[in-house]
Amino acid sequence: MFYYVLKYVLLGPLLRLLFRPRIEGLENVPDDGAAIVAGNHLSFSDHFLMPAILPRRITFLAKAEYFTGPGLKGRLTAAFFRSAGQIPVDRSGRTAAHSAITEGLKVLSKRELLGIYPEGTRSHDGRLYKGRVGVAAMALKAGVPVVPCAMVGTFEIQPPGRVLPRIGRVTIRFGRPMDFSRYAGMSDERTALRAVTDEIMYEILQLSGQEYVDRYATDVKAELAAQRKARRPG
Repeated sequence: MFYYVLKYVLLGPLLRLLFRPRIEGLENVPDDGAAIVAGNHLSFSDHFLMPAILPRRITFLAKAEYFTGPGLKGRLTAAFFRSAGQIPVDRSGRTAAHSAITEGLKVLSKRELLGIYPEGTRSHDGRLYKGRVGVAAMALKAGVPVVPCAMVGTFEIQPPGRVLPRIGRVTIRFGRPMDFSRYAGMSDERTALRAVTDEIMYEILQLSGQEYVDRYATDVKAELAAQRKARRPG
């Protein structure tokens, strides 16, 4: 219930007023049935803008840190994500990927829309990074289409580290649903998962116009953090 209050009464109208999102290709999102919406991830604002414009409810796999933050801000963030029906996923440890896939398949089994960011984390510099294969595993196991999505302009209004977004216009593009039925029965084959994921990331790249980096964003972030630590005196 609170999801629809946020969408139609509280947050949705405000977001449309402030950011005047241009919506392209909305007809590519199925009106019913299970599907995965796979998008780039440039900003914390992405979590709110896409659900605000979609006619259907969409459930995202959200990182567990959004539910465990300290202080008042942490409690408010956790309350918001829980009320909006978002699912916490622990991204650490060996079982993290399996847990995310299991939770995603539960959503799809109810014939709902599942939202996922294949990069696994926000881009720190506005570029598009290599996708994790979890999106492919869910698509093949559930036998559902994948709708590629590109958020354009959200990095500029709220880059990483900025608490409140700037006022500015954004664009949300949806590509044609991608059918991977030719890979049926191959959901446990690494080469098939990699191929499907790369196809999805290519479509996101075409929609977004970003520069592509053939590395995982988490690895690049870890290297940058290590470099900053090494430069510190003492």
